[in-house]
Amino acid sequence: MVWLWIGLFVLSVVLSLVISVTLVCYFRMFHSKPRRPLGEDEYVIPEGGIYEVFREDMIGWTKMVRAYPYREYAIQSFDGLTLRAKFFEHKPGAPIELMFHGYRGNAERDLNGGVERCFRLGHSAMLIDHRGSGFSDGNVITFGILEKRDCLAWVDFAVKEFGSDARLILTGISMGAATVMMTAGKPLPPQVKYVLADCGYTSPREIISKVMAEMHLPPKLVYPFAQLAARLLGHFCLDEDSPIEAMKRCTVPVVFAHGDTDDFVPYDMSVRLHDACVSPKKKLVTIHGAGHGLAFPVGRDEYVNALAEFKRECEFDF
Repeated sequence: MVWLWIGLFVLSVVLSLVISVTLVCYFRMFHSKPRRPLGEDEYVIPEGGIYEVFREDMIGWTKMVRAYPYREYAIQSFDGLTLRAKFFEHKPGAPIELMFHGYRGNAERDLNGGVERCFRLGHSAMLIDHRGSGFSDGNVITFGILEKRDCLAWVDFAVKEFGSDARLILTGISMGAATVMMTAGKPLPPQVKYVLADCGYTSPREIISKVMAEMHLPPKLVYPFAQLAARLLGHFCLDEDSPIEAMKRCTVPVVFAHGDTDDFVPYDMSVRLHDACVSPKKKLVTIHGAGHGLAFPVGRDEYVNALAEFKRECEFDF
């Protein structure tokens, strides 16, 4: 009888530990925080000293997109969430970039400079809030797994809204890049002309394991709890797909952009993604001295010129 009680006690301790670690993983990795609209004089800048250098630029871009005329759009996701976006038209009939932001970011914070870049290339820009972010519904972030299904829904919407002759570009930064890359591993309509993946990671497993190791947590021990949290509480499979596997199926042109001093998503990940990509048209754009998500702010002319050159290499007429 004593051993039975000891066994039950040990089992309860183990179960409590499993539940506790799983809950911590869910809330630290996948659960999005409550969101509220910002005031007219409120601006959100990514945290970290590397972004402070560009604070005034980012505030300026935010002011520009708030002042520029835009149209608001909303669609329903496959699981009933309302997803929202703002459309900034360069000119009628211009190619349209469907733009996806990074992890725990939002469209305005991460993509406001992208509107200027789009306009310089003669593109219109649709800034999309991921599920669980910005003005979109939801409270779970899935590292691109479910977001890729949302991306496909936005593609379908854009073709219906802008017509069969629409020219679409799937653009993403960080987790948004992972999202558009995984989308590019799926069959796409001919209106999607190419993909721009800026500082994307190779897989959810690899980027999560990297962050765990930097936090002095053993990834081999802790990552299974992340998988469990995703499955039980987030209702998705964390290892269902990955950008690097999607690139092995991709047939549309892809341009990869990355700063070579990125200490969050290593530059080497874009090198490996580029090497894995089977598309006959692909390009790796390296911006020297740029940290995470800062390739365009650091090398604006270089970035724009590289994209313009890529379009010429692909023989696009826009």
